Amino acid sequence: MDHAPSNQEHIANAALDQGAGYGIVLGLGGFFAFGMILVTFILKRYNRELQTSEHFNTAGRTVKSGLVASAVVSSWTWAATLLQSTGVCYRYGISGPFWYASGATVQILLFATLAIELKRRAPNAHTYLEIIKARYGTLAHIVFLVFGLATNILVSLMLIVGGSATINALTGMHTIAAIYLLPVGVVAYTMVGGLKATILTDWAHTFLLLLIIIVFALTTYASHDVLGSPSAVYDLLVKAAARHPVDGNKDGSYLTMQSREGAIFFVINIVGNFGTVFLDNGYYNKAIAASPVHALPGYILGGLSWFAIPWLTATTMGLAALAMEDTPWFPTYPERMADADVSAGLVLPYAAVAILGKGGAVCTLLIVFMAVTSSTSSQLIAVSTICTYDLYRTYINPTASGRRLMWTSHAFVVGYGVFIATFSVGLFYAGISMGYLYLMMGVVISAAVLPATLTLVWAGQNKWAAALSPILGLACALTAWLVTAQRECGELSVACTGSNYPMLAGNVAALLSPIVLVAIFTLIFGMDKYDWKSMLEIRKGDDHDVADAAGLDVEETSGAHTGTQSQAQFEEEQTKLLRAAKISKTTTVVMTLALLILWPMPLYGSGYIFSKPFFTGWISVGIIWIFCSFIGVGMYPIFESRQTLSRTFKSIYLDITGKSHPKTIHARMVEEEKTPGDVTPLEKSGVKDTAGSV
Repeated sequence: MDHAPSNQEHIANAALDQGAGYGIVLGLGGFFAFGMILVTFILKRYNRELQTSEHFNTAGRTVKSGLVASAVVSSWTWAATLLQSTGVCYRYGISGPFWYASGATVQILLFATLAIELKRRAPNAHTYLEIIKARYGTLAHIVFLVFGLATNILVSLMLIVGGSATINALTGMHTIAAIYLLPVGVVAYTMVGGLKATILTDWAHTFLLLLIIIVFALTTYASHDVLGSPSAVYDLLVKAAARHPVDGNKDGSYLTMQSREGAIFFVINIVGNFGTVFLDNGYYNKAIAASPVHALPGYILGGLSWFAIPWLTATTMGLAALAMEDTPWFPTYPERMADADVSAGLVLPYAAVAILGKGGAVCTLLIVFMAVTSSTSSQLIAVSTICTYDLYRTYINPTASGRRLMWTSHAFVVGYGVFIATFSVGLFYAGISMGYLYLMMGVVISAAVLPATLTLVWAGQNKWAAALSPILGLACALTAWLVTAQRECGELSVACTGSNYPMLAGNVAALLSPIVLVAIFTLIFGMDKYDWKSMLEIRKGDDHDVADAAGLDVEETSGAHTGTQSQAQFEEEQTKLLRAAKISKTTTVVMTLALLILWPMPLYGSGYIFSKPFFTGWISVGIIWIFCSFIGVGMYPIFESRQTLSRTFKSIYLDITGKSHPKTIHARMVEEEKTPGDVTPLEKSGVKDTAGSV
């Protein structure tokens, strides 16, 4: 991709004009910002959701499984999910989308176990770094603070760099303008609504995203003039393989799972994504926000629903690009796409323009915008929570009031938005693409995955193993990465260090070296005998000053209760979580084996080249799966929250018509529902959820 600041030919040939780019980035961004600010006002007025520091950073810990699932899907649907997965399909054929989807789904499924352990071990935590501090002390806390922030920064950079490149390619909008304007609306609604606004926006974005993916799939495989059926696409892929066979694929075919380079990407993808899930505080935020009984189903539903997004999107748009690039409708015709454009994530927008014209360009802009902004809001909250609780409250002002914590959270949201945009500009001028960042992130962060995981699941890990293994693992990873690059190419250029074999070496060394390092430090310093008690002592923020200023009783505000549980309630909650932990371990292991071994490996090992009927069945399963995903994370959250929605709309009607004042409604709600917002709903006992649970 040309990184020149001004490319008039590119702008002149863009599918849409610059006005469309500015309109979507500013107009749609402003619309979502206004909508979420309005929703925050409604929840405060009618559901007593006072925006305290606890509520801002944890959403009251009452979110149900449907919204947890949609939030997980939205947070994991980066620009890279859509753009990078389509690129690997263009490069490696039918195997690419599956390797991407399966290699990034298992982390969400496995994280469900950590989510349950987090709710069980540290029910009052705001970040996973607080857990590190409570167990190991300051040294390990600072080490993981660096790795955690590095994870969030890398993910944020991928989002902004990939999104701005796509907007520039489709509209000619200046890349620097896109970089700085994309976060504006996100910062606005995140600062006002906190984690709850982020989760609600995640649902809206996921709903629209799935609809557009369904449109792409049905157009490509059912109604397009040139494509229009799996059979037609199959025939065009056979011709494409004859024109330019894929090196390393069985017989050079695009229709086989046996792909050497695809398998290398698969390993890199698995390793890198462990770091971006297990070290991204955004996923712990979702677990913390979930009601205890909804964390497990939320993550499993979210993981399975997410699988269809990269799989079907890439199988549709990547294969459409291969099938259409030899036709005049493809933007680069008669040439193939340049490798730099593929790495920049431009396969999806080019394919969309080829099959739907300007409508495809608009749809692509919308899904990329939604993927970038929803994931960015998650990153803003993740970094804000870390900086507020793990930096400010831990090391600067341990007795900070709720008002001070709120102000600090707001400041970090704005500051991080400016920082990440400025950093992205530097990468743009340095020629670092989204694809490079995606492959490199595992090298940088994955050495901390195993020590972080063992913190919640193994009492024997000592503080030296936790603190030193990530540092030494990173050193091993960087050494393996750069030495392999030097041996492969004889130089350390961006192109060489970004190639598959150096990235493979670095990623594998990062993830696996801590296995040896933790064992060594355990032998040297002995096994710890941790009793898990210090994690239970993590305290919530004191928001009485915020509630007093608003003229409310903090004990009665929805989702912001500070009241303590009785011993019987605590024990019942722990029993439920322990049962959920056992279920999650079995379920996630079985699903992981299915997605990584039982499904793909027979196809890979046999070298089977898809027949036309098999290819048709493959596509049909993908389309059915995306509709199931739409039901699971698009429609189910509405059904699950129907009582809260009904009560809220009824309250708005009564207020507008003057038949009842919000204070009267609140009094009735408090009288009817006494269960604290951070206590497990006792459905079997006949106790209702809190008014603020959604």
